[in-house]
Amino acid sequence: MRIQRWTWQAKVTFSLATVIVVLLAVLGPFASAGVIERLTVLFIYIIMAAMWNALAGYGGLVSIGQQLFFGLGAYMTIRIADAGVDPFLAIPIAALVVGAISWVLSLFMLQLRAGEFAIGMWVLASIAHLCVNLDPLIQGETGTSLISLNAFDIETRRIYIFWAALVGMVGLLGLLFAVLRTPTGLAMQAIRDDEEAADSIGVNPMRTKRLFFVLAGFGTAVAGALWLAQVSAFQPKTYFSVQWTAYMIFMVLVGGLGRFEGAILGALVFFGVETWFSDTGVWYLIGLGAAAMLFSLFLPKGLWGWVEARTGLRLMPLGYVVQPEQKL
Repeated sequence: MRIQRWTWQAKVTFSLATVIVVLLAVLGPFASAGVIERLTVLFIYIIMAAMWNALAGYGGLVSIGQQLFFGLGAYMTIRIADAGVDPFLAIPIAALVVGAISWVLSLFMLQLRAGEFAIGMWVLASIAHLCVNLDPLIQGETGTSLISLNAFDIETRRIYIFWAALVGMVGLLGLLFAVLRTPTGLAMQAIRDDEEAADSIGVNPMRTKRLFFVLAGFGTAVAGALWLAQVSAFQPKTYFSVQWTAYMIFMVLVGGLGRFEGAILGALVFFGVETWFSDTGVWYLIGLGAAAMLFSLFLPKGLWGWVEARTGLRLMPLGYVVQPEQKL
């Protein structure tokens, strides 16, 4: 038997993913305006799904208030850009600021458990929404826009946002994958399964959960800032809406909770459904809710969990894989 961290499937997947990212970076800007904008939206959805999956799927911290970080990411970008900072530089700075805020919030939010934590996050999002409304720059629910983007012509701006979203997606997925393959990532999964047992073998639950909470907050803030750059307009009631967390939950439930590939697959499914059925109005939202419920009942491990169970295929293994030695 040989114990290894990379299977041949993982190596092929990583190679293909690298090729796809390079092709997107090089050829993407030559696509039509509509294709560039839709791909940018897809990259943002993948970030959102991966970050909620990191928090709930690997950490067991189910939140229905991640719109808190999505909205703060956009708001901080507006604030920092208004101070004269280049809007594309304001995006990562805003995400870092929100990451610092999430660390402060973790000091008391992680004292809550299960439903208390989920509802507490929603309450924080509502409080943040009200506070942002009080900022004279935002003008209440009237909102404002990322005016400094007007310094770029529309074609250049579109390509820059596309590249920023691509870099953000690849960077955050890479960071999450790297963290999950460390002892800290394994410790977080142990805490999710049984916190008391993990604590008894020397795992520090609070420190480990705080890392994932901050990572999810930072990544979700990146998504919010990128969405702002994409649409330019900022209205608090839109960015602090619970619909963003609902979308994250849908993507992860459909793709596979606690599976790295699942979040990406779920984002692709949601992107396709939105592209083809969003014009149906309220029926589109009813369909999303019904689909999420059906997946929870009949495919609790999501699409990728079903694929794994049927084929044993694991494209991006997070732990060690035992493989038989080949006989000569």
